[in-house]
Amino acid sequence: MTKPLIIVESPTKARTIGRILGGDYQVLSSNGHVIDLPQKELAVDPENGFVLKNRVIPSKRKILSEISKAAKDSDRILMATDPDREGEAIAYLLASHLKIPEDRIFRVLFHEITRNGVLRALENPGKPDHLKFEAQQARRAIDRLVGYKLSPVLWERIKRGLSAGRVQSVALRLVSEREKAIQAFQPEDYWLIFSHLEGDSPPPLKARLVEAEGKKVDGKGHRLSVEAEAVRICDRLRGERHVVSDIQVKKARRSPSPPFITSTLQQEAARKLRFTAKRTMMIAQQLYEGVSLGDMGTTGLITYMRTDSVRVSAEAVDRARGEIRGRFGPDYLPEKARYYRNRKGTQDAHEAIRPARPELKPSAVDPFLDKDQKRLYELIYRRFLASQMADAQLERTRVKITAGPYLLEATGQVVLFKGFTALYEEGRDEDNNSEPVLPSLAKGQELDLKDVEIEKKTTQPPPRYTEATLVKELEEKGIGRPSTYAAILDTIQKRNYVTKEQRRFIPTALGMGVSDFLIERFPRLVDVQFTAKMEDELDDIEEGKRSYREMLTTFYDPFVSELEKEGEVGERHVWGQTDMDCPECGRNKLLIRTGKNGEFVGCSGYPECRFTSNFTRTPDGGIKLVEEEEREEKCPVCGNPMVVRQSRAGPFLGCSLYPECRGTRPLSTGVHCPEEGCDGELVIKRSKKGRTFYGCSNYPNCRYAVWDEPVDQPCAQCDSPIMTIKSTRGDEYLVCPRKGCGYRQRRHETD
Repeated sequence: MTKPLIIVESPTKARTIGRILGGDYQVLSSNGHVIDLPQKELAVDPENGFVLKNRVIPSKRKILSEISKAAKDSDRILMATDPDREGEAIAYLLASHLKIPEDRIFRVLFHEITRNGVLRALENPGKPDHLKFEAQQARRAIDRLVGYKLSPVLWERIKRGLSAGRVQSVALRLVSEREKAIQAFQPEDYWLIFSHLEGDSPPPLKARLVEAEGKKVDGKGHRLSVEAEAVRICDRLRGERHVVSDIQVKKARRSPSPPFITSTLQQEAARKLRFTAKRTMMIAQQLYEGVSLGDMGTTGLITYMRTDSVRVSAEAVDRARGEIRGRFGPDYLPEKARYYRNRKGTQDAHEAIRPARPELKPSAVDPFLDKDQKRLYELIYRRFLASQMADAQLERTRVKITAGPYLLEATGQVVLFKGFTALYEEGRDEDNNSEPVLPSLAKGQELDLKDVEIEKKTTQPPPRYTEATLVKELEEKGIGRPSTYAAILDTIQKRNYVTKEQRRFIPTALGMGVSDFLIERFPRLVDVQFTAKMEDELDDIEEGKRSYREMLTTFYDPFVSELEKEGEVGERHVWGQTDMDCPECGRNKLLIRTGKNGEFVGCSGYPECRFTSNFTRTPDGGIKLVEEEEREEKCPVCGNPMVVRQSRAGPFLGCSLYPECRGTRPLSTGVHCPEEGCDGELVIKRSKKGRTFYGCSNYPNCRYAVWDEPVDQPCAQCDSPIMTIKSTRGDEYLVCPRKGCGYRQRRHETD
């Protein structure tokens, strides 16, 4: 017999472990799944206990042959695939296929790919986990049954080529229902009132009206919704003495967040680094599997990145506390180490995501990492170290000011001790204004009134989901598991069910149609609570509380009944309906359709009426048709009308007679290039990463470009001939693109 054989699923992981162990072991990679369900058949037999017909993947036969040959010559086979359900399935199916005596096959779990982590795992090998394997196979069976049984229904009722996924359909429902809430939202105007005041010493303070003549005015549940009333109060406030009636000073403490788990890592990377969940997991996998650090050798930099546990080993905590003491001093180290409590239902199979070696500061490994790896490693490192640091200490002050029958408030905050915030602060999903520092004040003190300001506000609809907020929603509702969040978000985009604009998810008309259809015809399948319960039942299989067959039977029997009931309906589902009349025939409504060049609107009376048009979406979720003159721009080659088309480089104008005529023209914004001496126009383009930007039509002779949509309006502060549009929390602003200017104003103020 030859040396022991270690089987992992990643070539990078195999190389790292091989370098750590030298020549004492043979390390081979399976390159992911080697045995799985065949792609072109159901391969699940509901009539015989839901047996799965797993087969060797054709492209993996050579790899399997190499593994089989090495395994026959080895006295010990160590299955070291990832320590989760997918890794367990790879290991279990491989072990079954190899047909090697059980006493020679062991399961090894590498939670970190460092020398100590690898050697420690090899000292404590176990056996393949049959229950964890059954839980994975149950998920695989259900997803296959849903995909293969439901997709043909979508083909018949909506459009050929569609597909439905069990968990992805629930995520699509969340996005679609949020969009409907935005469309149904009725904005209301209201007014806030502020007094600008000064005390005996700077800085000045800005106090907000919170009570008027005995009635609350908080800008939320109690609003000034009549402008004339707001103006009346402003006029009276200008004549009132403003006197400090109460000062409340409270000491407060802020504790650090726990180290990352999969969901919080994806959320924070989306907020701070603008990474998608898929990109975050890909980079985290690289950091886990190992990086060459030159003379320091090859090692994994973080622990396993698919986890729902905030647990950290005592050894890692001790090393973190040592780093904090040496870097920040004893004041930044709490008396006792911090240990965080897991949420109910946590599997706790792995530690939290943390640096595998806390002594490896980001600055020490930066030369060996690419840009994205550096940024993600630093985020993980800072979050983990901060989780063991002292609380931040704050002083919060609330000042109440009486002005006749009115009450105003000003709040401020002072940081007395930075604590963990000296290293790390958690990002936020929405904009938050920091509280100002207040002047020194005394109760009974009269303040000098400088001005009274009235500010118009408009209530805002619920925000569309970002990657961070959608992952958070899925986690809170129990939809999916840490290993699936990235795939869920990626899948609904690949299927053209949602798009992303300004980092927020917007359902396409097709996505809305699919979601509406599933809610109407298969309500149980897209029910949030039902899907969350199913995740719990998969956990029950892994824990031995429920059998594979029982769980699948409970799901499948009602599902078949729903399919049979749908088959009796026999009517095609209408999707993409708008409330807009066709501008050409005037008799029919417009429908949103999807073609190979993206979404467009067409008359529902087709083929009698053949009207079509491109459209843009408005901030409230509605649609606006492309103007007639833009639709009828003439082709420079043949003179026929041009239409908006899509390519990898972005939208452009193409001849309507394509492919007979291939005339094209960039899609212009109508804004002249602001570069001095350039006669070009700014046209819509797309970067290599798919992001829309606006560049000069004279490129490469002129390289002027901006990321935000340009407007043909000069800046009121400098001599820039254009402004750009930015959206913040539902408000649109005109922002000067010239570096160093920084001028901005609300867009509606200039309309």
